[in-house]
Parts: sequence; structure tokens; C-alpha cells
Amino acid sequence: MKLKQTIIEKTCPEAEIFESVLTLDNQFILELGCGDAVTTRLIAETGKGRAVTATEVDIIQHTKNLLIDDLPNVDFVLCGSERIPVADNTFDTIFMFKSFHHVPKELMEQALDEVNRVLKPSGFVYISEPIFAGAFNEILRLFHDEEVVRQAAFDALQKAVDKGAFSLIDEIFFNAPVHFDHFGHYEEKVIGATHSDHNLSDELYAQVKQSFEQAYKLNNGDFNVPIRVDILQKN
Repeated sequence: MKLKQTIIEKTCPEAEIFESVLTLDNQFILELGCGDAVTTRLIAETGKGRAVTATEVDIIQHTKNLLIDDLPNVDFVLCGSERIPVADNTFDTIFMFKSFHHVPKELMEQALDEVNRVLKPSGFVYISEPIFAGAFNEILRLFHDEEVVRQAAFDALQKAVDKGAFSLIDEIFFNAPVHFDHFGHYEEKVIGATHSDHNLSDELYAQVKQSFEQAYKLNNGDFNVPIRVDILQKN
């Protein structure tokens, strides 16, 4: 397993990755840390026969998700990855989209044990994690440096593979395109994310805004976020 890859040639929406490498139709699917359920919707509305359980630990976002009334094949659940309130061997596929590093470091191993417990024998786990590099990351790290927790997440995954709980089936690196219309849009989606408490001083806020606007002049708000995907199979 590799934490990062310097040269990444593929740039595409993440759905293009997981739809091409996994069979999801007629399966029971768990998404841990579904956020605003944008990817949940993509999974649920594509293909056929997909039953999705989407969990979120942020009660503010979960409350918003419960208002979604046009996804009959999705069940929204409030819980953390370290304690999943379902029976053993329930799901065919489990997703964690850029959420595993948000699990407290001391609970990462427990979370992977829970993933293993609720996954069916020979089921697949798809875990995507942002790589600590790139223009988007350079702005984010000014107020939310995730290098330590991303390393911890990688170490926990590698440990789970080394001890035989999972087999590494594939490791994929790609750039995920992200667009922001203006700094206010970035502030709403990133600084104001309800799953984190970003309390910026006036000085730091000005520094983040300046860094964003400098990048915006170069890319018109289009960022390519480098991502690592680990596809694991339950042993």
C-alpha cells in the first residue's frame, strides 16, 4: 500500500471510479459518513435494486438528510463508524468517501472491526482518502491541517490488511475535480462545514481568503483534489 503517488494522470468524478470497479446492482450497500448525501444519491439513483443505508455522525447534517423524501431506497441513520447498529454480515459493499480520517484516531481500529463485522463474507470495502498535496490542500491546511490524521487513517488500513481482516484488491489514484463559484461558496462548503468547528481569527480568515483568491486567479475556482482509493475484500 502507498500513502500517496506523485504523478496522477486520471482526473474524473469519483462515481466514474466506483461504478467501474464494483458491482452494486441488487446489493445491500452501506455508506459511512454520507455528509450531504450527494454521493448517496448518485449510488441510489444509478443501476437497479440498490438498497442503501447512509450514516452520518453530524446530527445537524443528519437532520437535513432526513428531510430528503425522493430516495425511497435509502435509509438515513445517525451513528459513528465505530458503532454501527446493524446485524453481522448485513452488507455486500461498504463505502467511506473521504470520511475515514474524520474518525477519532483512537477509534479507527474499532471502526474497521465494525466494518468487518457488518460486511458479508467476501464483501468489498471502498475507502477513498484525500492525499496531502495540491492547491486545495494548501488552502485547507492553513486552518485545518489533516496530515497527521490522514497518516493515521492510512496506518490503520494497512494494519487491518496486515493482520488479515481484509485483502487489498486494488489501490487507485485519481484527481477529483472540485469547483467553487467564489470565496463565499468555499466558505460555506469548507470553512462552514458542520462536521468540524472551524473558528478562524480575523487574521487567519483574511489569510485563507487571500490564498483562495490567488488560486482562483489561476484556476477560476477549479481544483483537482488528489485522492487515493483502497478497495478491500473481507477475508
